[in-house]
Amino acid sequence: MLLKTEKLRKAKKFFKTPKGLLILVLTGLIAMAAPGQGWRTVLPGLAAAVAVSGLIDLLILRLRKNVWEFPSGAVLTAMITAMVLRAQEPWYVVTVTSAFAVLSKYVFRTRHANVFNPAALAVVASYYVFHTGQSWWGALTELPLWMQAALILAGVFITDRVNKMPLVLTFLGVYFVLFTSATYLSDPRWVSEIYRSPDAQAALYFAFIILTDPPTSPAKYPDQLIFGGLAAIVSFAVFEWAGVVYFLLAGVLAGNVWEAWRRVNRRESRGFGFALQNFALALMPSSFSAQTIQNE
Repeated sequence: MLLKTEKLRKAKKFFKTPKGLLILVLTGLIAMAAPGQGWRTVLPGLAAAVAVSGLIDLLILRLRKNVWEFPSGAVLTAMITAMVLRAQEPWYVVTVTSAFAVLSKYVFRTRHANVFNPAALAVVASYYVFHTGQSWWGALTELPLWMQAALILAGVFITDRVNKMPLVLTFLGVYFVLFTSATYLSDPRWVSEIYRSPDAQAALYFAFIILTDPPTSPAKYPDQLIFGGLAAIVSFAVFEWAGVVYFLLAGVLAGNVWEAWRRVNRRESRGFGFALQNFALALMPSSFSAQTIQNE
């Protein structure tokens, strides 16, 4: 009885943390969005991705920390990956993509944290490996407009909990100003899709859920303004000049590189050459340690 009470207490405590709350939020969004795609279409890939990614992270965490720990980061990564990829992708594609995302956290990292948002990196990689599409079905793209308010409410709630509101507002502001300006400088029909489903909802989901990932985004407000602006500019540029489906994810990956660079070199002032060398050394496998995963 005491053991059961202790487990219940720990569960309640976990679901009050940002990761626990985000799992609840994403579960709610999935419950709302999946019926429109068909549970038989969505569930196999989602369930397999969560199970396999969770198991991989569970074993890695056990080896590194010598304790059994719930792989909350892997569960979130799998959920986000599945919600971004096209709902009709084969279950094994979703699973492999999610598994790669989890493993990438331990490969592409500095002593401070992983460099890239794992879900974003894996989805971009799957575009080239599996030629995957992205429907962002988890952003409630198939629901009536009034029901999509749930995405905004949930997103604002999570963003406030992780203290990333300046980042989100900067990204959305710069993003929509750039695309609105582009309607006067290029073919407005090309740009107008940004304001339609699923791109409009994808931008919101991206800003609230992916861009605010604590290990790969800055904590201080001035740095958040730069990060959000950079992500918006790169997203816009990739859309305009390359036209690839992952233009939003390209933005966050560019921001991730800048943030990793800033963390590694924030106390150094010996010129660009030294900063580049310092950054390269920080990415070497020899810099790995058990302590580097404390933010996971």
